[in-house]
Formats: sequence, C-alpha cells, structure tokens
Amino acid sequence: MVSQQQVGTAPANPLVDWSLAAGTGAFLVRGGPTVPREEAQRAVTELRELTVDAERHVRELTGLGTGLPLLPGDVVDRPGWVRAAAAGLDALTSHALDDLDEEEREPGRLTPIVAGGAGVQTGVVLAFLGARVLGQYDPFGGEDRSGRLLLVAPNIVTAQRAMDVSGRDFRMWVCLHECTHRLQFTAVDWLRDYFADEVGRLVGGLTEADGIGAVIGRLPETLREAKKSKTEGSAGSMGFAELLQSPRQREVFDRLLALSTLLEGHADYVMDAVGPDVVPSVATIRRRFTARRKGGGLLDRFLRGLLGVDAKVRQYALGAAFTKHVIGEVGMAGFNTVWTSPNTLPTRQEIRDPQAWVRRVHR
Repeated sequence: MVSQQQVGTAPANPLVDWSLAAGTGAFLVRGGPTVPREEAQRAVTELRELTVDAERHVRELTGLGTGLPLLPGDVVDRPGWVRAAAAGLDALTSHALDDLDEEEREPGRLTPIVAGGAGVQTGVVLAFLGARVLGQYDPFGGEDRSGRLLLVAPNIVTAQRAMDVSGRDFRMWVCLHECTHRLQFTAVDWLRDYFADEVGRLVGGLTEADGIGAVIGRLPETLREAKKSKTEGSAGSMGFAELLQSPRQREVFDRLLALSTLLEGHADYVMDAVGPDVVPSVATIRRRFTARRKGGGLLDRFLRGLLGVDAKVRQYALGAAFTKHVIGEVGMAGFNTVWTSPNTLPTRQEIRDPQAWVRRVHR
C-alpha cells in the first residue's frame, strides 16, 4: 500500500494535487464482492505466486528478460490500487515537470485551487477505474519508484465469477498479461526513460504561454477536421481533445499512442499465445472476456466513452493484430527488433499497416 503522505511528494507547481486525488478516489471507489474468507485468501495467495510462474512462461515465449530476477506481484484491494495509481502518476508527472526549464514551467503555473480541483476530478476517474482494472505494471511505482506490479484481487474475482470460468486459469491469464508489461519495461533498458521523456514533452506543450490562445485560434480548423472525420467514419477518427492539440503536441501524442498500442497489443497477444498447456481454458476465457469488454449498462458505456476506455479496448485489438502479423512475417526474434531503440518502434500509421514496419525495419 502507498500512503497519502507518499503520494503527496509533489513538485512545487503540481498539475494535480495527487494526495487529494488519492484520498478522493479511495473514498469513492466501491467495495469489492462479498467472498468467503477462505476463497479470498486462496485468490490472494495464488495471485502472488502465479506472477513468478507466469513471467517464466512469458520469457520462454518472447525471449525477453533472460537473467533478470523472478519477482512476485503485489496483490491489492480497490483503494490500494487507487493510491498506488496516484503515486505512480505523481512520480511520472513530477519527472516531466522537473525536466522543464524555468521558462516552460512559469507560464503553466497552476494555483493550489486549480491543482486541487484537478485532484478531485482525477480522484473521481481513479474511483471509476479502480472498480474495473484487473492489474497493472507501473514502471514508476513502488517506494523507490523502480516499478511495481499490481493485481487487484476483488476485480479479478468479480470478473472471473461473472464469466463463469476457472478461477486458477483466469488468474494465470491475467498474470501473463501484467508480467508481459513488466518485462517490456525491465528487459528493454531504454523504454522507461523514453516514455517519461515523451510524457515530459507532452506536458511541456500543455504549459506553453500561448496554450489557451492557440487552442482558441485553432477552433475553426478543429471543427472542420472533426466534421470531416465524423463524415468519413474511419476507424482512425480523432477525438476532439486530440484535434485541439498543436502540431508539436500531436507529434508527441502520436508517438505515445503508438507505443501504448504496441505495449497493450503485445501483452494481449502473449497472454493467448502461451497456450492451453498453461491456461487450459484460454479460448473460452478470451471469448467471454471480449464479450464482457463490450458490455455494460448505458451509464457505464457513457462513462467508458468519456474516459477513453472504449478507445483503449480498440488499442488492444490493433496492437495485437500488429504483433501477430509481424511475428507471422519475421518470427519472434524479428518482432523483438521493435525493442532495439526508439527508432525501431512502430509509428501510429505502421500500427495499422504492420507490413510497412516490416519493410522499414527489416527491408
């Protein structure tokens, strides 16, 4: 668990009051399902132990992480995840702000009132997500900010019961996904700093002196692009917030979106590709889990759309399709070329056209 005092170690001019975000989210998040004590203890113990076994299987499949220590994950409840997520976001944004020079930092200074308001709003979002997230590898989490793998036990139990699938199989399946994320950041030594630097550039764009004026000035063009995107109805239609970005922000956003899609899709591919020898009911779990991702009541679907959760679901499919295509073309070793340097990461366009990445990188 991460205390609110740890969360509150924010820079002098925070974008968000992370202590308030953590407290708000932990207070608002709903409690988990009522589970007999013995079942709850079994789930927690099994999740902690399965992460070690799961990562071993991921290493065998991907070839990543040979020689790294095999570590268990941390099993948390919903408030624990909220506090940990706030702490990780605090560390990431603090790193981004620290990298800005004084000229970039000064125009974007936020008053404590504004940062507090952002903290409350962020806490509400974390509470919503805290009842749904199954697990997470936070590369900036933990007391020493060196990374932390989290598994949200009540959410895993809730999902497993709703889908009526094997408890052990489903827990292993989730662990395979999160251990893949951990390996991405621990086996690829430049990835963590690259991600933080890109977030820093995005935050730097948000704190530009002409930020609000430039946004207003771009509104007519933005509305035209939004209308065109809606008319074309393409899968690549941009969200309104994305359209409001400056060209420089758009470039950074595109790189971050491509990276996120790669990481999520790669993990989704791996958790299935490990196969029925490890997760006997993997085909049933995938089918029911995919159907569950699309479900929910009207309010739930509205909130997911508002928070971009549905867009993230599309990311999984795009990234998994990219991964599957490239491995089919050049094998796992050829796919792993993607981790060589930032220059070998796929662009946003190449995610949708994986053969273009194969041509560029493997010629």
